[in-house]
Amino acid sequence: MDAIVLLREDHKTVEKLFKQFEKTGDDDLSERRTIADEVIQELTVHTWIEEQIFYPAAREAAPDTTDHILESIEEHHAVVWMLSELKDMPPSDERFKAKMSVLMENVRHHVEEEEKEWFPDVRKAMGRTRLTELAKRLEAEKDKAPRDPLAVPSADSK
Repeated sequence: MDAIVLLREDHKTVEKLFKQFEKTGDDDLSERRTIADEVIQELTVHTWIEEQIFYPAAREAAPDTTDHILESIEEHHAVVWMLSELKDMPPSDERFKAKMSVLMENVRHHVEEEEKEWFPDVRKAMGRTRLTELAKRLEAEKDKAPRDPLAVPSADSK
């Protein structure tokens, strides 16, 4: 598996959780909380590995993607902020479902841009061997990555 395949698998995992959430009814508060908690963990880890490992490597290999990467970091910042709010928000809060909907819209937009607009350039610039090596680093970093969005430093503090 290479790094881009690994990141796309993460995207698919989160999309499945989003679809599960969308199928819940207004009385499925416990299920919504469970799904939201899984989304929070998955996206926190994913954001971490992209920013710590993938983005710097992509930027070095494909400098033309720098603007896309910087935009992605800012999108991550907004997502992590929403995750931190959802973390302690009860699913009975009238804004819970709305906040999840906005999160899903933002993440779906972000994923589409990554996968269609600049992952192909990174794949071309890095090649299979380098992307395979990078996937190993991403997997290793997943084990160390924070699960709590409040533990993720903001882009401004880097």
